[in-house]
Amino acid sequence: MPFQRMTRSLPIALFSLAAVLLLGPASAVQAQGLERVKDLASIGGVRNNQLVGYGLVVGLDGTGDRTTQAPFTVQSLKNMLGRLGVTVPPDVSPQLRNVAAVMIHADLPPFAKPGQTIDITVSSIGNAGSLRGGSLLMTPLKGADGQTYAMAQGNLVVGGLGAEGRDGSRITVNVPSVGRIPNGATVEREVTSAFAQGDSVTLNLHRSDFTTANRVSDAINDALGGGTARPLDGSSVRVRAPTDPGQRVAFVSVLENIRVEPGDAPAKVIVNSRTGTVVIGSNVTVTAAAVSHGSLTVTITEALDVSQPAPLAPGETVVTPRTDIEVVEEANPMFLFGPGVTLDEIVRAVNRVGAAPGDLVAILEALREAGALRAQLIVI
Repeated sequence: MPFQRMTRSLPIALFSLAAVLLLGPASAVQAQGLERVKDLASIGGVRNNQLVGYGLVVGLDGTGDRTTQAPFTVQSLKNMLGRLGVTVPPDVSPQLRNVAAVMIHADLPPFAKPGQTIDITVSSIGNAGSLRGGSLLMTPLKGADGQTYAMAQGNLVVGGLGAEGRDGSRITVNVPSVGRIPNGATVEREVTSAFAQGDSVTLNLHRSDFTTANRVSDAINDALGGGTARPLDGSSVRVRAPTDPGQRVAFVSVLENIRVEPGDAPAKVIVNSRTGTVVIGSNVTVTAAAVSHGSLTVTITEALDVSQPAPLAPGETVVTPRTDIEVVEEANPMFLFGPGVTLDEIVRAVNRVGAAPGDLVAILEALREAGALRAQLIVI
């Protein structure tokens, strides 16, 4: 479709889609199972950028760095005072229990403009006991290219609490060595974005799936005209877009609100080996199989018996050990899986025999080895 024709039809598409989105509950019922494109994908080139900086937190109540173990705190303070015109003799090593060296990190959102503010996180890198009550001094935040993109400063909000006694006893609630400063950094430099460049935008799916990519492309073509969208692979869909920045913003707004039925998730069984958590996907099935699962319990009890001879009889009193071993095997019944068993039936069958999470993992592994589990078993 020629680009000029698509641009002229854009107001009609905007109106049509707005009418669909503003319909009543009947349309909401029809839209069940559908998701917006903005929930399935992101716009290529529209991303956050990470910032990091090194600074000093002052005003602590004796919970700062112990300078004998964190000499970089003293060095940083001397450098800062030198830039402010205060000269500290090189042979003087002040004990700065009210100062802590920290690292600051933040995410610079896309399209952030100079003068806007962003939240920052402040973390101690020395041996400070707590940052509660401290204030961060002006610190430049730099990107991966070494350029300064924001300046950070402000009073910390610390959710943790720590207390220590003279005898060495201490108590800590949460993590007092990390704090936040809402709106603690001011953006100084704008990051160049490729959003308005070229004659198309690219939608990158949050989860790679060929079916979803094809359905997203079809839904866009149905809403905005044939040839507007073309899937590139299982993760990306390229969409023709206006070159004018104002029109492109309106176009992407329409694009994000198109509803699509995503493809079904692959059949997977996720097992967390550390916590015993088992998650079974909705598309997991089991072919015909018979399962019997039981547990063997061995109990060993040790006791000491005293052997004492009769009165006036020769012999000595001795202690003899006695060991009792008891073996108990649970008689769990065998249960049968028919062909094409669903997730609900699997859970019901396992619950009937009272299998614990560890037992469930053993059953699923045995089913996979038997070729009866129609799913990918993933251990994390």
